[in-house]
Amino acid sequence: MNLTAEVVQTPFWTELSEGTKESTVVGALAGHLEALGVEEAFGVSGGAIALFFDQIILSSIELRHFRHESASAFAAIEASFATDKPVVVFSTTGPGLMNTLPAMKAAQADGARIILISGSTGDNQRGRWATQETSSYTLPSDLLHTPGGAFDYAVRVEDAGELPEVLRRLQEGLLRPEGFVAHVSIPMALWNHRLDLPTRPPHLSSVPSAPAPMGAEMLVDLLALKDKEAEPRFAIWVGHGARGASPQVRALAERTGAAVFATPRGKGIFPEKHPRFVGVTGLGGHEEVAQFVKSRALDWILVLGSRLGELSTLWDEALRPRRGLIHVDLDPSVPGSAFPGFPTIGVRAEIGELLDALLALCPRTDGDLVPLEAWARTAASETRSGTTREQTLINAIQRVVVEESDAVVMGDGGEITALLNHNLKFSQPRRYRTAPLFAARGHFCAGVVGAAIARRGKAVAIVGEEAMALMAGEVSVAVQYQAPVVWLVLNRNGHGESYNQHAALGLSTEHLQLPEVDQVAMARAFGAHGLAVASEEDLDGVLQEAMTLEGPVVVDVRMA
Repeated sequence: MNLTAEVVQTPFWTELSEGTKESTVVGALAGHLEALGVEEAFGVSGGAIALFFDQIILSSIELRHFRHESASAFAAIEASFATDKPVVVFSTTGPGLMNTLPAMKAAQADGARIILISGSTGDNQRGRWATQETSSYTLPSDLLHTPGGAFDYAVRVEDAGELPEVLRRLQEGLLRPEGFVAHVSIPMALWNHRLDLPTRPPHLSSVPSAPAPMGAEMLVDLLALKDKEAEPRFAIWVGHGARGASPQVRALAERTGAAVFATPRGKGIFPEKHPRFVGVTGLGGHEEVAQFVKSRALDWILVLGSRLGELSTLWDEALRPRRGLIHVDLDPSVPGSAFPGFPTIGVRAEIGELLDALLALCPRTDGDLVPLEAWARTAASETRSGTTREQTLINAIQRVVVEESDAVVMGDGGEITALLNHNLKFSQPRRYRTAPLFAARGHFCAGVVGAAIARRGKAVAIVGEEAMALMAGEVSVAVQYQAPVVWLVLNRNGHGESYNQHAALGLSTEHLQLPEVDQVAMARAFGAHGLAVASEEDLDGVLQEAMTLEGPVVVDVRMA
């Protein structure tokens, strides 16, 4: 006998009178998350979050149940960037909540929009050694339940009457253009409390930044943009924060003839095969950028949307122009922080608005752009039988993944990120993701699942075998939801970057060599496709098969 159950979606509240409604705390929270634009919720269930879990299933929000809280939270980050929408992470008390913290800090560092909903221990159980107790007796409240640290906003709700203000603050926070990470913790006993709410959440709108024309007029003078005869004495340096202003960045470069370079997270905002593109800075970057700055004796560099952190710049003093940086960012604490003491003019403005105003003041030019000096790429490693050289692999990824698909490409830390930063070329924004600020190992092994689910299209992660071992359980998640994920596992049987660092310093590498893992068998055990690259000649064919197969695919690439 086949038994089926029909899920009936019910309202979250009961209308009381015109303008008010009655709801439970869990119903009101789920309903307002819908109103805030949340479409995905990732997490792991547990007793303290079970009622919220069930209410999300009844809502229009898609619930995705992961195997580990850290993985669900990293996936949420990438879902947020894939859709430009807030994403919910849910967790139970104690270890469940604590497991989310690395990803919450990564979300804050990257500027994602994440709302963490967790259960907490009720006031009548605190300090009594309740199972997985989450209270100030057992865990640091200043880290979990107060703003700062890992969260822009954090609160433990102690009374159902607090919820309207909590919902207002969530809505207010999500209007911030630079990202927002929040934590709302609710004791188990409060989930079913009833309360009255307005029938509509409060209407809020973002406050526009300072008038862009004022900043634009200053830039016209500083950059001598009205002098059509002179060679530009400035360059443009784009970062992740400029991803929404890609057309304006290109128009400014083409109209002024200015050269452009990018941080790793800024790859693709300006086409990397464009004649005015110089290269990438930071980890795995190109020496040609510093050579260009020095040889052209630039007066200024116009920085758009980057904090110029260590892995984006290596704090290379050779990247400093003669007069200073003009640093455009919405966060007033950013300009001047990366290069202390170096002249910096901070411009607080939304980048797209500022560039629109600047282009309106900038005279048009005629004629073709003169390409900058080309730079060569060279293969760096020999090959062994049955292995693949890095450059051969990169060239195949460029052909098959970057140029023949619209997949987002992700690099999971260390040497892999450096390899991709240096070699891959993108012509559109939002095609490449790396996380140089918090740089958690395994971020993109799990994050790629969130990106594929949210964008409903291919997402490819290039990862090491040690990171894949850490997050292997999320292959099961991808199988459960048939997410179109491809993992390219660069298999060296060792903790790549750490192994090389130890070897270079003459330190022991004994514990950094890993037992061999059959990635193909592992993938198939979870129900995913498993493919192996037997030789370099097979590489294009295997990648093409991986990109056309439905559902998740793990590709084992034995590296030279």
